[in-house]
Amino acid sequence: MKYRVENPEHLLDINALDFSEISTLPEGGIRLGATSTNADTAYHEQIEKNYPLLSKAILSGASTQLRNMATDGGNLMQRTRCYYFYDTATPCNKREPGSGCSAINGFNRIHAILGTSDTCIATHPSDMCVALAALDATVQVTGENGSRSIPFLEFHRLPGENPERDTNLEPGELITAIDLPEKGFSEHFEYLKVRDRPSYAFASVSVAAALEMDGENIKDIRVALGGVAHKPWRLPEVEKDFFGKKPTRNNFEELAEKLIAGAKGYGDNDFKIDLAKKSIVRALLTALDNKK
Repeated sequence: MKYRVENPEHLLDINALDFSEISTLPEGGIRLGATSTNADTAYHEQIEKNYPLLSKAILSGASTQLRNMATDGGNLMQRTRCYYFYDTATPCNKREPGSGCSAINGFNRIHAILGTSDTCIATHPSDMCVALAALDATVQVTGENGSRSIPFLEFHRLPGENPERDTNLEPGELITAIDLPEKGFSEHFEYLKVRDRPSYAFASVSVAAALEMDGENIKDIRVALGGVAHKPWRLPEVEKDFFGKKPTRNNFEELAEKLIAGAKGYGDNDFKIDLAKKSIVRALLTALDNKK
């Protein structure tokens, strides 16, 4: 709205809706109310203790002032990041479907290398969402047709032919909560954010990495990426290939190659391909050594 990208006729204030509670689910896990703030979530005792990956990811994003105001539901609804989306003097399929994508042949250093299409190469800006993807969270929504649950990996969309749609929310639906499963990877976790400056900045590449060990073998492994696609990027089918294997650098390098397979640079962002691979390996090695 500030950049006049959107000019809605009406705005609805939902702050009076009581969705701010963070509570324990009967079957285990935690429910984050949609209007709970990022700060309250990151510093919540149970989140810090049982979901430190999420806490670290939230604290890697934005600034203290923004985290004090930003809500968990609002974090999910951020528009994807692109210079040209915010520049109303340039064509943008996300802003005006069918007008073209200025980024593909423009300055595209911050843009996507995975899951792109001929219509859009924008990236999703959230840090929190990368951790939620790794944790297998579930988004609870409600609307005029009732309530439903959306697995987190299905909540955001790749651009395809409709880059103007960032999520799979239907018209009239509202996020009410985000559910975290009981498994939070309280040990062997890492959120790595590689950016141009260490202060308030979006990620060039970010990695949410988590390991569950069974003796000297990998029992479960999760890797989600930010800064590389229109949505948080995770491939569970690739992760499963490494269950039961040793947590070695060679295996982590192999996993990184598979996760980044098919990546395409557009000139200015070619560096992200190699950066993403190295960041995955570094995050997993750090997670392996990391114990709260």
